[in-house]
Amino acid sequence: MSASVQQKIVRRQFEENIWLARENDKIREIFACSSIEPYKFEVLESEEAVGQAMFNELQKTATEKTGDLTIVLLGGRGAQAMYRLINKKAETGEIDDLLGRLHVFTQDALAPIRMNNAFSFVRDFERLLGDAFFKKIKSFTPMQTDTNDLETALADYLEKLENLGGIDIFFLGLGPEAKAASHLCYIKPDSGAKYNDLAGIIPISQTILEHHISKFKAGGSAVSETDEAETRGATHILTLGPSAILGAGKIVQSIVDAATAPAKKESFKRVLDTKISDDLPMREAQMDENPGLWLRLHPNVRSLVLPNLLDE
Repeated sequence: MSASVQQKIVRRQFEENIWLARENDKIREIFACSSIEPYKFEVLESEEAVGQAMFNELQKTATEKTGDLTIVLLGGRGAQAMYRLINKKAETGEIDDLLGRLHVFTQDALAPIRMNNAFSFVRDFERLLGDAFFKKIKSFTPMQTDTNDLETALADYLEKLENLGGIDIFFLGLGPEAKAASHLCYIKPDSGAKYNDLAGIIPISQTILEHHISKFKAGGSAVSETDEAETRGATHILTLGPSAILGAGKIVQSIVDAATAPAKKESFKRVLDTKISDDLPMREAQMDENPGLWLRLHPNVRSLVLPNLLDE
């Protein structure tokens, strides 16, 4: 992503969806790649094992790179085991050198809602990662959800992210959609997202709204009726886009909640089984119809799942 910093962000509207895009030759090359390998994933025995593996990837990346690291956090259940592990280590000082190098970003948000709403990813991250983590990292940049100008706030967020050199590790999950489709971040099916879209503001769907609320409840967040009512009144989703995903140095995907979100089983199977077209307009249509497929194009993905994701 850093190679495109000097180019202008272009606002593009598709139906009711607003996308902030920037041309990037590297991202186009990844999108147009003709050799797409079968999707590989690892089955681990427990959520704690997944969390440890995710943390190991963070440490590995830290040893491979000098200077600061930029990571994008995953909300909901997918990374909670890693966050609990980091929370404990942050309190002891064991990983202070690592934390002192971290620039931390969120990847999506519902809007408009108060930043202190319990259904906000920011509040959930504070609960899971703990005070010591946020005191020791270099910076924390959430998407702003309590502003009257969501577009300008999102553009400012992208500028900060790109000025830091782009994403080193993008922690991702997989969200279920109708007809066994799926979403990444909150890029929903048929929202018109293209390979060069860095971020978007899209109308909320009932499917995503219910999924967001249910995964926060399942994850143990302390929520109030007032917070839930405000969340149900949200009208838009802020989300990073395909260009941010494809431009990340490494993707670490985790899917640990098939027991509480069983629709993920069919969604994941469809990601695995779909043949990606070599015809680029058709490929683009495939990605729009099932955004979970964007990960099939990324050259450096580690996917970590639990056995119940593969149950019939």
